[in-house]
Amino acid sequence: MVYGRVDDIVYVHGAAANHALRTLAGGIEVCLGVTLLDGLVVARSAFHMSINYRSVMLFGIATRVDDPERKRAAMQAMVEHVLPGRNPDVRPPTALELQATLVLELAIVEGSAKVRTGGPVDEPDDLALATWAGEIPLSLHAGAPVADANVRPGIAAPDYARRYQRPGTA
Repeated sequence: MVYGRVDDIVYVHGAAANHALRTLAGGIEVCLGVTLLDGLVVARSAFHMSINYRSVMLFGIATRVDDPERKRAAMQAMVEHVLPGRNPDVRPPTALELQATLVLELAIVEGSAKVRTGGPVDEPDDLALATWAGEIPLSLHAGAPVADANVRPGIAAPDYARRYQRPGTA
């Protein structure tokens, strides 16, 4: 799910008819989790196989964003989170599109973050096993932009698309 952050508020959105979002908007306690997978940890035993990751969990009560201007701002924050610099180039949502979209906000008040890095933590006796152990790093890399078939001739991919790089991968 696409999300965006402005100060201490995280926004998520989806169709106004989305059952999960409508349920979350009903004043219940929610948990929002994001995990980035950084690598496979290959141990000498199945028990100690793992992954390297960065994750965060936020806890709280999500509320609907009904004010059209706040909803627009939240949607702009989500666009900027996905592709910084894109907002000036896109058509903003119409009134009908805003009506068809449910935006929720979750104040960052309580959360938990966890990171795992490094290689396997094998049992001392397993170190003598004749088997490979280590880490297989994983990463996402942006490729060259591919224009939509309906882009008019002469319109080049903008700088932010050509030079896109995921945060933390420079």
